[in-house]
Amino acid sequence: HRILSTLDLAYSVHLRAHRPHTELLVGASERGVRISELAAQPREVRRRLDDLGGQGEPPTHPKLLDHLASGFRADGWDVKALVRNLVTSKAYRQSSLPRGSLAKDDPDNRLYARQTRFRVDAEFVRDSALSISGLLVQKLGGKSVKPYQPAGYWQHLNFPARKWQAGKGDELYRRSLYTFVCRSFPHPAMVAFDAPSREECAAERPRSNIPQQALVLLNDPVFVEAAKALAERLLQKGEATDTERLSAIFSLALTRKPTKQEEAVLLEHLAEQRKRYEADEKAALDLLSTGVKPVDGSIKPSELAAWTSVSRAMLNLYETTARF
Repeated sequence: HRILSTLDLAYSVHLRAHRPHTELLVGASERGVRISELAAQPREVRRRLDDLGGQGEPPTHPKLLDHLASGFRADGWDVKALVRNLVTSKAYRQSSLPRGSLAKDDPDNRLYARQTRFRVDAEFVRDSALSISGLLVQKLGGKSVKPYQPAGYWQHLNFPARKWQAGKGDELYRRSLYTFVCRSFPHPAMVAFDAPSREECAAERPRSNIPQQALVLLNDPVFVEAAKALAERLLQKGEATDTERLSAIFSLALTRKPTKQEEAVLLEHLAEQRKRYEADEKAALDLLSTGVKPVDGSIKPSELAAWTSVSRAMLNLYETTARF
């Protein structure tokens, strides 16, 4: 028999005996797809990602966590296989609507008896708006890009002093994953939706619901331009009726049809905006001047501005920025 070395000990710890690091990765992946998280009270297989010690809260389903961790290790640490296993599970594919008395009997969803509803992370809020509008650039990889950012946001940065120079063309519409981040000054729209600074590690993000987020969705140039592009997308369909266009925008943004009440409210809003912009063409042109993407000159400005207002309302809905 050969003499065992510290390398053998390391293999033993890594491959057989010691599982906390594997369970941590599985817990983080499970949290990433949110099989069992409520908006106000996060609950998952391992409920706290930032306290894994013996005095931390133990996992709610230790056998399930051990099973997933063992499979993850046996598959050669294949993250894609792990995520595929999670998102194709029956637990993940459930409705978020509680059945019967589940909301009362299991408010924290520890039984995994339903899917969860929550606002998506900051990067996905922007990406969803760009995707719905048709502006999102699907290119993968490459250098960081700089989308629109308020002038003067970096004014307090020194050593050296810096100035944000927005990108051009497709750089403005790439996925938020590629947005340039200054460690202590992340993009303000991301901060509004709880993206952390890069000054320290964040095991998990908080999730707030504040008026500032609605202001970002209504007024940030990224979202105004996305609303304008979405309105163009609707009006370029030809001789569709207002009701048909409303149905189309609901299908694009929410993947469902509008209710009668929603339809009535938005048709009333559309009529008000048409009247406003027909009486004030300058206001329509000012709205349509947001962003660098040129507008379709064949569309009447007042009509495009009115539908842009409807699109802004749609992108501002909680349902648009939430996962159900």
